[in-house]
Amino acid sequence: MPQEEAGPGAWSALMAAAQGGDRAAYRRLLSEIVPYLRAVARHALRDAVEAEDAVQDTLLTLHAMRHVYDPRRPFKPWLLGIARHRLSDRRRAGRRRAAREVVFDESYETIAAPPTNETVLLDGGAALAGALSQLPPGQRTALELLKLREMSLKEAAAVSGMTVAALKVATHRGLARLRALLGNAP
Repeated sequence: MPQEEAGPGAWSALMAAAQGGDRAAYRRLLSEIVPYLRAVARHALRDAVEAEDAVQDTLLTLHAMRHVYDPRRPFKPWLLGIARHRLSDRRRAGRRRAAREVVFDESYETIAAPPTNETVLLDGGAALAGALSQLPPGQRTALELLKLREMSLKEAAAVSGMTVAALKVATHRGLARLRALLGNAP
């Protein structure tokens, strides 16, 4: 295809050539219409991310519907019709999403009263330390390395000298013993 001046006037010819199987014309058409579609989408949506998604939706729809374009008719209004439908879909989906979403307010807490938070943390830490001291050395070592220091089994085995299997057993037994000790704690 001879090199034509870029712009909406040449888009009809590029689309007609693309319908005939000219890949270069189709590539050129897409590269020329993307800035136009971005401008339309940004004007309509005011959110750059949503606008870019709308452009991609429009391009996908154009690709799927390229066979129905009539080359005797102007291309730009046909493209704009596709873009407007995709933009409407985006706005509609955004309204539905906004109706379902709840704005997170940082004032939510798991335990509302600050003195309660301090008591739980202090008492829980002391109770845990007391319960850990009552465990056999192998179980205590396994729990300290795997649960408190968050080491992998391989790392904990290297540090402790225990096998991976022994660490798993000691951890399982240590957790069961801790639950029993902390369950009876005041």
